[in-house]
Amino acid sequence: MRVPPYALLAIAIVAEVVATSALRAAEGFSRVLPSVIVVLGYGVAFYCLSLTLKSIPVGIVYAVWSGAGIVLITLVALVLYRQVPDWPAIVGLGLIISGVVVLNLFSKMQAH
Repeated sequence: MRVPPYALLAIAIVAEVVATSALRAAEGFSRVLPSVIVVLGYGVAFYCLSLTLKSIPVGIVYAVWSGAGIVLITLVALVLYRQVPDWPAIVGLGLIISGVVVLNLFSKMQAH
């Protein structure tokens, strides 16, 4: 079964967000279960990310992966840790999202 590249990218993003969210709970890798989640999450994220590069240009992949990751981590931090972004943070997140949209809609980058 061939998984579509953007589905792999979505899996990579979710895995990275889960791993990054578990970093705080790992407490410097002193707690076993959160540490395992961090290592497995990043492993899955980078494996799926590498597979997407077979058909999507690296600039597009990285823009979507990092942009979506930043926005999702901000939302996780809001929900789990009550870290409320201020207006400059919200504007910055909007600019990140806008940049990813511009790259995807208007860039002429081609797959290799």
